[in-house]
Amino acid sequence: MNEDILMPAKRRLTMRQLRQMLRLAGSGTSSREIAVVLGIARSTVQDNLRRAAAIGLSWPLPGELTDDALENKLFARNGVKQGTRRRAEPNWADLAVELKKPGVTLLILWEEYRGSHPDGYGYSRFCELFRSFEQRLSPTMRQEHAAGDKVFVDYSGKKIPIVDRDTGEIREAEIFVAVLGASSFTYAETTWTQTLPDWIGSHVRMFRFFDGVPRLIVCDYVPGHVIAVLCPERLCGLPSVRY
Repeated sequence: MNEDILMPAKRRLTMRQLRQMLRLAGSGTSSREIAVVLGIARSTVQDNLRRAAAIGLSWPLPGELTDDALENKLFARNGVKQGTRRRAEPNWADLAVELKKPGVTLLILWEEYRGSHPDGYGYSRFCELFRSFEQRLSPTMRQEHAAGDKVFVDYSGKKIPIVDRDTGEIREAEIFVAVLGASSFTYAETTWTQTLPDWIGSHVRMFRFFDGVPRLIVCDYVPGHVIAVLCPERLCGLPSVRY
């Protein structure tokens, strides 16, 4: 059976698919083979290759050609200003802030976006546009971690409810999390509090779980009672924090 009947013709591709299509075509791969590799109709491949040929695009693409520029070149239409997208977009800066909140994912943000804009971008294109926006933000410093050098510890900031099956009482427990810098190997456990005995106990069990002790423990947030132990008033000249 002809594959073109089975697959939707002339489907809009992601920028990653388009780049892969041009790369395969540049290496001499046939339209039929490209369609099989990308899982799309051959007519879709042929249509996009014609678009690329019409504007003189071929592999390798210029290094400075961004996904937005590639989309504009291939799909610019009469009456649409170059560089202007044809679908409603969210405020990417607001989404970047929302994504930092606990429990928020790109999928949740996309579902909210499509709830307001039913004709908006699909999930994969939405993610591509958001990542493109992220790349334009101030770059962050890449950190390299040696194996066994550091472990990063913190409380998650969210509590988990635990039900006493005998009494039905619900208590909330803290979530302690530790991550090795080099491997991202993770240890997590729950304790009833963030008090010093629980804090120390979590570290003891963490070291036992990792079967070793790193050179440094990096605390994202250090509770006041820990500061009081590590830097008592008589040594540091600072008032101890009391709980």
